Amino acid sequence: MTWLFATGHAVDIVLAVIGVELIWLIAKRAAAVDVVLRLGPGVLMLLALRAALTGLDWRWIAVPLLLSFPVHLADLARTRW
Repeated sequence: MTWLFATGHAVDIVLAVIGVELIWLIAKRAAAVDVVLRLGPGVLMLLALRAALTGLDWRWIAVPLLLSFPVHLADLARTRW
């Protein structure tokens, strides 16, 4: 089980599940932009987690984390404000 996290494959599995969810939601006629904005911050944070688990440079961790916040704000602005 350690190798699953050390290689980042645990995150890959979660990303695959989110990909299936994305396809399912769009197939259910949800607006694609709403689905992407809703799932985007989580995907970006998972990419940062994968970078951290696999020992990548700090920039590969920081950039997805920084990008997740404006995507989250865009989701809030589009759906709640």
